[in-house]
Amino acid sequence: MLRLIPGEPVRRGRREWAVDAGAFVLAAVFSVVTSEPVVDNPAVSDARLAADQIAGALACAALWLRRRWPVGVALAILPVGVFSHFVAGPLEVALFTVAVHRRPRTVVWVTALALVCLVATVLVRPDPHTPPELDVFIGLVLIGGVVGWGLYVRSRRQLLASLYDRARRDTREAMAREMHDVLAHRLSLLSVHAGALEYRPDVPLGDVRQAAGVIRESAHQALEELREVIGVLRSDAGNGTRDGAEHPQPTLADLPRLVEETRRAGTPVDLRQETGGAADVPRAVGRTAYRVVQEGLTNARKHAAGCEIEVVVAGGPRRGLTVEVRNRLGGTTQNTTQNTTQNTARSTSGPAVPGAGVGLVGLAERVALAGGRLEHGRDGCDFRLRAWLPWRA
Repeated sequence: MLRLIPGEPVRRGRREWAVDAGAFVLAAVFSVVTSEPVVDNPAVSDARLAADQIAGALACAALWLRRRWPVGVALAILPVGVFSHFVAGPLEVALFTVAVHRRPRTVVWVTALALVCLVATVLVRPDPHTPPELDVFIGLVLIGGVVGWGLYVRSRRQLLASLYDRARRDTREAMAREMHDVLAHRLSLLSVHAGALEYRPDVPLGDVRQAAGVIRESAHQALEELREVIGVLRSDAGNGTRDGAEHPQPTLADLPRLVEETRRAGTPVDLRQETGGAADVPRAVGRTAYRVVQEGLTNARKHAAGCEIEVVVAGGPRRGLTVEVRNRLGGTTQNTTQNTTQNTARSTSGPAVPGAGVGLVGLAERVALAGGRLEHGRDGCDFRLRAWLPWRA
């Protein structure tokens, strides 16, 4: 849809040229088809008829300017229509254009002026074969029809534009959630271990190497997953790339791999799955459940690094799928097998990892879109993240 601003040059595409040509032909045909009372009227001289036809031709030509100056074209045609019958067709098109492209307030006063000109036309050029009342009624029907049609087209365009903007905003929000879910998990690992190395330079060399390996692996995975998300964005933009299609979205079957990555990074995780088989869970439900667990693990590493995390996934068809991630709010774990790097990460008192709370907001939106519910907060000495997702048979 062309965005019209008074005085702004109009760039017409093929569709706009076709519409303008159709409007020109329609206006000319309407004026000619309805001209019989004027042509057969003996009171109209040949000179007056020729002038009437020239005025109609000029009015039709003026329609090519209606996109740039819709109100100006209508105001120029209206007074001429009082004396010229062949201007009737271009006038209807001009009123329709004003109704489509201008605010209702402008449409109201232009339409009111058209009604005044209608009454003046009946008085100046009465039709000897038609009662004046009928002439006024026909004029009211024509003006009301084209203005009403134009307002309908305008409202429909505005509705489509609002739906398009809403869809674009929803897409941006969905991609923002995806970016956060994909990157926050990796970067939190990197932040925790980098902080441990920064605040405990006396860590044994073996633990330094292990932490450096986790940082290197997390950074590599973050770059890979960022490339995947960018590939999806490019694919949605329609440039034909297949990057997004090469890496399918995670499902519930990928949950053990996610937990194992967290364990290798030094955080103990107890995973219990009571779903009767992850393959039976619908992909959309499983993907949302995966993101819930991912966000829970990420938050636990941010705010209670090294504390044991409990992950429970249970449910079934018709009952729904329940996902719960629970961790201690702080302190040290009782697991004595953890290495020095883990203890260092727990005792690090550096600045908090940025973005606290943003992930839970996006996660709540994701769960709501899936038709589920999300709860999070303190539960005694623990922090609990719990989601319920519908699982239809």
